[in-house]
Amino acid sequence: MTSSRLAPGTGIVTVPGAAPVLRTSGGEFLRIDTGGVTGEALVRRLTGEEMPGEGSNTAELVRLVEAFETGGHAVSAPSRAPLAGRTVHVLGDPVLTGPVARCAGAEGAEVHRSTPDRVAELARAAPDHRPEGRVAVVWCLDSPVPEGLWDTADRLPGRRIAWLRCHREGSHSWIEPLAAVPGDVTSRHVRLRRLAATPAHRELAAYWAGHRTPDTGPHPTEASAALISALLTADLIAWAEAEGTVHAETEGVAENAVEADGEARLPTRRRLRRIDLRDLTFTEHPVLPVPDVAPLPAPTPVGARAGAGTAEARR
Repeated sequence: MTSSRLAPGTGIVTVPGAAPVLRTSGGEFLRIDTGGVTGEALVRRLTGEEMPGEGSNTAELVRLVEAFETGGHAVSAPSRAPLAGRTVHVLGDPVLTGPVARCAGAEGAEVHRSTPDRVAELARAAPDHRPEGRVAVVWCLDSPVPEGLWDTADRLPGRRIAWLRCHREGSHSWIEPLAAVPGDVTSRHVRLRRLAATPAHRELAAYWAGHRTPDTGPHPTEASAALISALLTADLIAWAEAEGTVHAETEGVAENAVEADGEARLPTRRRLRRIDLRDLTFTEHPVLPVPDVAPLPAPTPVGARAGAGTAEARR
């Protein structure tokens, strides 16, 4: 049996004079049928006080731990930080890149301060055909995205490089979906979807193009920058944990909400988040890629059609 620990957010509550109960990460209390295993032995095993092969390693205890794992209430003890072995290139405005670099580094990533030129080099590099991603780019802006700034970076998923970004528009910061493979949501797709979703599409396009009064903030504070950095790092961890999956086989699943603790949650690669910097609340919105549209056929000149008809008549 592998070494397992209680999953994050879960816990075992020992009620005096009664059997132990499980408090799930969603806040539910479930009675545990321990059989012939004492509550103390179960707690010791799932909190790491007793490793497999030590103490009362009975078949009944093995069965209990496996039941916890099957229900998602216990996970294998991690052997390393979730972003270990990953390289994360961070660039943009220092008010955000500093906290992002610290958060990603604390989770084991090798962090590099990058530049737009370096990102362009990565986008031109030969594709990485390995099934797992090892490199990510995180671009953070404390302003709207200038026209065309992220066009080159949108090619990163085609090189098997994860592409994650955020920007601010007035009092709202936007965290766009992480794109890791061809077919994921890029910044271009987000712009097209947002324009299609609002009746003020002309005004929004003009705002993005720079036809606006000078920015009055609010700029990220230490607290809001920490929130944005934590959300970005969580997306990187989700990307790292998904390594080894065959994206082509899971593409259809990615379109649907994920059930977790009874709640429907949007998958990382299909989730657009808007953070309100005034009260540090955020909302999640589903977003899908925009399929390429075939170009319209070139119109045939009127004169050419008339001439063809005349020639046909002569035959």
